[in-house]
Amino acid sequence: MKKVYIYTDGACSGNPGAGGWGAILKYGPAEKELSGYEPETTNNRMELTAVISALSALKEPCEVELTTDSKYVCDGIEKGWARSWRAKGWKKSDGKPALNPDLWERLLELLEVHRVKFVWVRGHDGHPENERCDRLAVEEYTKHKS
Repeated sequence: MKKVYIYTDGACSGNPGAGGWGAILKYGPAEKELSGYEPETTNNRMELTAVISALSALKEPCEVELTTDSKYVCDGIEKGWARSWRAKGWKKSDGKPALNPDLWERLLELLEVHRVKFVWVRGHDGHPENERCDRLAVEEYTKHKS
């Protein structure tokens, strides 16, 4: 199984507002950058979209080390929140609806294909790939502003 390193970030101008996401995929010496834009979204949706887009770009099952500055994404998976929400019909333990069930469902599907280890890093703290992903995300929503 190929070992791939993925770095992701999402950003929003306003929350909700225009949003962008960025991702870097590394396999051996190969490196690929991905990014995208949503006109009206939230920061958490952009964080999830970055992860989903990066994992979706893999053409075969891979072992992945995925680095993100999103505690929402890391905790949602590592602490089992997303699986619990899904088991309860996308409801949180307090009975309120879980946010972003469409994206969490897609991410859980991708986690059945790839073996993913999530690594959290502090955002805007000098991590080179995280800083680059942030620039990609901000560039996306900035270039679409009127």
